[in-house]
Amino acid sequence: MVTPNDSRGILYPTKLPTFHREPADASLEGRIRWFWIPRWQLAPGRTVRQEVLPFPASNLVVEPGGVSLVGPSTGASHRDLSGSGWAVGALLRPAGLASLRADPQTIQNTEVQIAAPDLHEAVMSAMGEADHEVGRQRAIAAFSEWAAQHIAPDDESGRQANAMEDLIASDRTVIRVGDIAELLGTSVRGVQRLAQRYVGLPPLAIIRRYRLQEAAQRLREDPSAKIAQVAADLGYADHAHLSADFRNVLGFTPNSYRRTPDHP
Repeated sequence: MVTPNDSRGILYPTKLPTFHREPADASLEGRIRWFWIPRWQLAPGRTVRQEVLPFPASNLVVEPGGVSLVGPSTGASHRDLSGSGWAVGALLRPAGLASLRADPQTIQNTEVQIAAPDLHEAVMSAMGEADHEVGRQRAIAAFSEWAAQHIAPDDESGRQANAMEDLIASDRTVIRVGDIAELLGTSVRGVQRLAQRYVGLPPLAIIRRYRLQEAAQRLREDPSAKIAQVAADLGYADHAHLSADFRNVLGFTPNSYRRTPDHP
């Protein structure tokens, strides 16, 4: 199960700004996985690059400039931070995305503006609090209230899509689309339709993203871990296939990642 303290996807934790994750209220857990709030204030002229391997999902994000729906990513992504700023985001469950976007595959690797002036105004007000903790809690409460009114509750198909995501995220033995189909009691084509409608990525891409996230986490956190063993544990055919996945998605090898844990 993916929980707010899950560090998968954060490639260089020491480079994070002040960063908080809060679980969604139980009434929203079928629609939102968690809320995330970074805040930064950097010295003049300083820029810090944030590099992540995103979860195979979409995010609804409020920033001073507006509200946007950030679609699923097919690779790693980065953002250069400077000056001061903040963001308040919601990591959407597949069922939550469905009511905001009927065709999520069309927003791969991009973001679209969402007309939500009431959400923007409420979060802006909250994040203006002098007490940052109070501001975070106010922002999450405002976001939750908006989501309850504007993101439709999960239906049976949405719940099945959420179950698909949970299986892939938590079960290392799931390495093929057929594995998901068997565990969900549906067909391979049914899994493909769920992924297309509720995530916007092919199911195999979702599987590979979670496995690559975990491989990077293991290599970062355990210097003694053998790359070949990590590959075997996560269902890669061999060391070479894991290395190829690193190069294709992240642009570097497992060894080079391990040697540069504080890469800027």
